[in-house]
Amino acid sequence: MSTKLNELENATVGMTVGVIEVLCLQSFNYWKNMLQQGQPLSLDPRKLYRGVGANCVNMGSCTMIQFAVGGSLKKVVLGDSGRTQLKPQEEMACGIAAGVVSALAGSPLELVMIQQQRKGTGFFATAGTVANPSTVMRGFTGAAIREGLWTCGYFSIPPIVRRNLREHFPDKFDTDNKARVPAALLGGLFACYLTHPADTIKTCMQGDIERVKYGSFTETAKAVMSESGFTGFYRGATFRYGRMCCAVFMMDYLQCLVGPMLYPAKFA
Repeated sequence: MSTKLNELENATVGMTVGVIEVLCLQSFNYWKNMLQQGQPLSLDPRKLYRGVGANCVNMGSCTMIQFAVGGSLKKVVLGDSGRTQLKPQEEMACGIAAGVVSALAGSPLELVMIQQQRKGTGFFATAGTVANPSTVMRGFTGAAIREGLWTCGYFSIPPIVRRNLREHFPDKFDTDNKARVPAALLGGLFACYLTHPADTIKTCMQGDIERVKYGSFTETAKAVMSESGFTGFYRGATFRYGRMCCAVFMMDYLQCLVGPMLYPAKFA
């Protein structure tokens, strides 16, 4: 999210970046979701990319909202202070707030994708099935927790780490690209392992809309703990961390690339 762009421009950059990330990394998402629900894995591309349309809309809209809200919050925080950079705690607060807001759109779309992955149904048929008040926001609490910390992980952590590496180790990290790798690894680690328990609960709830095995957020947490102990909350974490490291690197890089490409006059 750039303070040089307005809300619509930041939203356009975010949507573009989000869709690119999904198309490249959808298989990681499928494997993670299947492991969390105790389902068998597959290498069949038809299954790996099942629900990719819903996921593109999900990531595109969520990242669009995160960029727009995060960019606006950054401008509000900076105000007329004359500063050009936020303090680390300000960066993180803006990221968390933007992520929670984006879950309002992302949670229903992920519900559609996960139902498609479980049942093999089409997008519109699945959307029609879940489009009722008792189901459409199922898993929202887990999604809000995850999106808040995930957005902080890619929106706030990498710029903080990158700036510190460039400032304190200028000989070793003489370009932003060199500093992006450790920044992405740290951002991905933060985003993955802090949020994975909430993501596992959300995925289990959204995979079981009939509530045969998983009920409310707390009931699902108790069920996972009863089945597998504390480690059960980290089912699929390896695939998610792999995807997140790639995604944090891609999104940190792409937001610096796509913005100037789409709006060169704003970065002149």
